[in-house]
Amino acid sequence: MLFDTHVHLNAEQFQEDLNEVIERAQQAGVSNVVVIGFDRPTIKKAMELVEKYDFMYAGVGWHPVDAIDMTEEDLIWIEELAAHPKVVAIGEMGLDYYWDKSPKEVQKEVFRKQIRLAKKVKLPIIIHNREATADIVEILKEEKASDVGGIMHCFSGSPETAKECVEMNFYISLGGPVTFKNAKKPKEVAEVIPLDRLLIETDCPYLAPHPYRGKRNEPAFVKLVAEQIAEIKGISYQQVADITSQNAKKIFGID
Repeated sequence: MLFDTHVHLNAEQFQEDLNEVIERAQQAGVSNVVVIGFDRPTIKKAMELVEKYDFMYAGVGWHPVDAIDMTEEDLIWIEELAAHPKVVAIGEMGLDYYWDKSPKEVQKEVFRKQIRLAKKVKLPIIIHNREATADIVEILKEEKASDVGGIMHCFSGSPETAKECVEMNFYISLGGPVTFKNAKKPKEVAEVIPLDRLLIETDCPYLAPHPYRGKRNEPAFVKLVAEQIAEIKGISYQQVADITSQNAKKIFGID
């Protein structure tokens, strides 16, 4: 069975055909997914989905691009939601220096607040990183995020950074880019990171794996990510599926 650790089935791209998407995921062997809410509307929708579907869990947090919009009330609301039995992580959170909607200092402050909240409610964190690796690693160390650990979602950094994150009690999650012909770094990361620290994801509807690159991604395609990792590591697909599922259940505290 496969565990897709990062989906946005709460996105408008799935409004029309969610049932068919879920059916295809189950046919592909996907047994669990974590739906990510990262602002008011997407968190509300994520919670609706996890209430409705047994195999769905939620991560709730605030996206760095929208950090400037987050209020203290939002933070309190996220803390309240953290008590829900199907909320398994805080996030996605982090830093995004590609978009400039939220100033860097605001992003950092919101990031720190969410790490502190996660430590308070004792849940792992899900990290979004875009062109901000050094600052993310520094903040994770300063805030002692290793106390709760978490996931470097859709990891795009170097093997060296990946190892550093593993030392800080983080799992490395790989998605569609590991299947891209020209994606050198994700393949190198897949090669060097121990299997017991790897997770798989789609980040659907974004970042669809080869041969669907550029199209809408969906949880069924996580199988292609697992197959590629198996090929890189020279092990069976079943081993990758089993171990990454066990890892996901461990970090999310799912029996």
